[in-house]
Amino acid sequence: MTRLSVNINKIATLRNARGGKTPDLLKMAVDAESFGAQGITVHPRPDERHITYQDVLNLKPLVTTEFNIEGNPTEQKFVDLVLKVKPEQVTLVPDSLGQLTSNHGWDTITNKEYLSDIITVFRDAGIRTSIFVDPDVKMVEGAKLVGTDRIELYTESFAHLYETDKNNSIAPFIAAAEKAKEFELGLNAGHDLNLKNLAYFKNNLPNLLEVSIGHALVSDALYYGWENTIRMYRAELEYK
Repeated sequence: MTRLSVNINKIATLRNARGGKTPDLLKMAVDAESFGAQGITVHPRPDERHITYQDVLNLKPLVTTEFNIEGNPTEQKFVDLVLKVKPEQVTLVPDSLGQLTSNHGWDTITNKEYLSDIITVFRDAGIRTSIFVDPDVKMVEGAKLVGTDRIELYTESFAHLYETDKNNSIAPFIAAAEKAKEFELGLNAGHDLNLKNLAYFKNNLPNLLEVSIGHALVSDALYYGWENTIRMYRAELEYK
């Protein structure tokens, strides 16, 4: 089964637009799990424009499924936070300072030494590591060499092409997934997956362990409600 991890960054964005505690991020996370989310994902950035570092600390004792913290480990503040919280998984993303949203994966070949070193830091703390990569078999091969437990495929290109060219949209992801399976790397995915394309993506990658979805899911919740939307996404992941 492919697990659904709900990214709650956009809930924090809405809250921060006015300050205060509305919507209640912590309650939304707890409710998400009760409605069927199998994990909670957060991506604190250095400017804390959505999820704050204090949010992460506050969420830790409340998350009962799987806590996944995403971020750029070149920021020592991020590393310190992850080591303090000790989530089930840390996903390493090569964002630049002030970046609007994640838009590329790691060059696992060029950054081999750095990634190997930082992954060792998290592994020694008992934290599972996943690294964000583009659907490129060479980057998957590089991921194996740096010692990560999993990779997360960056799915924006799939989502962009999906409605006009399904076969070409999924082809590089199938190749990357097969390479990950060959190397015994766990496989996650995320970015722009939604109710229209999720089942197709999941059904073509049988070894997909987890998807992390935030923007589309939170947007859909404006129409369908928080509980209904989470159940709808779960249904797509179970659709054959």
